Amino acid sequence: MDQLVLKAATRVNAGKNVAKKLRETGSLPAVMYNSKGEAVMLSVEEEAFTKVWKAATPTTLVNLEVEGKKHLVFIKDTHYDIIKDSNLHVDFHAIEEDKPLKVSIQMQVAGNPVGVREGGYLAKGIPSIQIECLPKDLPVRIVADVSNLSLGSSLLVKEVPVGKGVKIVSDVDAVVATVNALH
Repeated sequence: MDQLVLKAATRVNAGKNVAKKLRETGSLPAVMYNSKGEAVMLSVEEEAFTKVWKAATPTTLVNLEVEGKKHLVFIKDTHYDIIKDSNLHVDFHAIEEDKPLKVSIQMQVAGNPVGVREGGYLAKGIPSIQIECLPKDLPVRIVADVSNLSLGSSLLVKEVPVGKGVKIVSDVDAVVATVNALH
């Protein structure tokens, strides 16, 4: 996947009036937190942020350029106005590229199991797993292929390919999916 890039500018003033004026000019108030919990107030262009936000998953890293300096960030939180269909505020979490991350990532189940074609049904197990890796190795998604599951068999976390440099922190014997017989 291509790296998502977003530009931001630092800001000094805070408050409702400042945020309202930023939104009127097509920008969003934003805050970038680092690993120590320190915050930097920013503003980002609303249209550009929305494009990135719609393309990003909870584990997508974004290249945030703040006045020439690049930061690798997650979109931590957004305040969204459902009536106006627009974002009102965004929080970013900056990470360090050389330190391993521990994140929870959704499991996607794909395929048509052999056991289902034989009359069984697919029962999904855990919805996500905890992994640890360097930011450069962070997978966008983890797909569990259940095509080979026969009636009465299960797919375990340890049997799902997670990618190079990725370590599973969750229980590796947890069930991702099972094909059960109809009663």
